[in-house]
Amino acid sequence: MHEFSLLADLMKKIDQVVKEQGAGQAAVITVKLGALSHISANHFREHFDHAKRGTVAANARLEVITLDDETDEHAQEILLESLEVE
Repeated sequence: MHEFSLLADLMKKIDQVVKEQGAGQAAVITVKLGALSHISANHFREHFDHAKRGTVAANARLEVITLDDETDEHAQEILLESLEVE
């Protein structure tokens, strides 16, 4: 499914940022869901909770911002808005 590939890309980005920062794990992750990403915030949280198990994001708090501009160039994407590490 579409959301699985988007989530896999997001998890790779999170892992990369945590490693670049020389940190042990992600603490707070903020994502933006594009208007055409075809996933609700609640559905995304369910998938994220499953995908984060055993990763640097395992104990991270997730914040989700839902966008509604269908003409935005990132409307089909799930974007990593910010990431706090510890």
